[in-house]
Amino acid sequence: MKSRPEEGEFNPYYGKYIALVPEGDIVQTLKAQLAETLAMLKAIPDDKAGYRYAPGKWSVRELLGHLTDAERIFVYRALCIARGETQSLPGFEEDDYVRGGSFDSLPLSAVIEEFATVRSATLSFFGNLSQDAWKKLGSANGSAVSVRAIAYILGGHERHHRQVLKDKYLGAA
Repeated sequence: MKSRPEEGEFNPYYGKYIALVPEGDIVQTLKAQLAETLAMLKAIPDDKAGYRYAPGKWSVRELLGHLTDAERIFVYRALCIARGETQSLPGFEEDDYVRGGSFDSLPLSAVIEEFATVRSATLSFFGNLSQDAWKKLGSANGSAVSVRAIAYILGGHERHHRQVLKDKYLGAA
């Protein structure tokens, strides 16, 4: 799937993430991101995984847990929409999910492995979609969203948080 989502296929809030995705096949972009992100994450020592750049901010493990949870939720939405779901899908409160995830009780390697496993499942899902499924439009969190927009949102969301990790965590930790 090489065509970018158009206006009306996503809540304008997500435009900032979609804009971060380079031109090209989104599945290949997601695949390349996995290798890039894993290389960066595996270089972080476990004793730095609890670092927070400011009070009330997520730790490195929590940021990665958030990426994993968000990816699961967005792919679930894509699955539902691709299969013809007509009900509006619920939103989620990211801070509540991070608190409920207990990511800081896990070794960083376990959180990295979970992210890699979820992204691999994401690649399999999007890699096997029909062209018609990519174009399907549904509703999530009260807004219209297409399956292809979700793939682009995932790519941009990961890219955004990888940059935050580089700028605010790794440079200071």
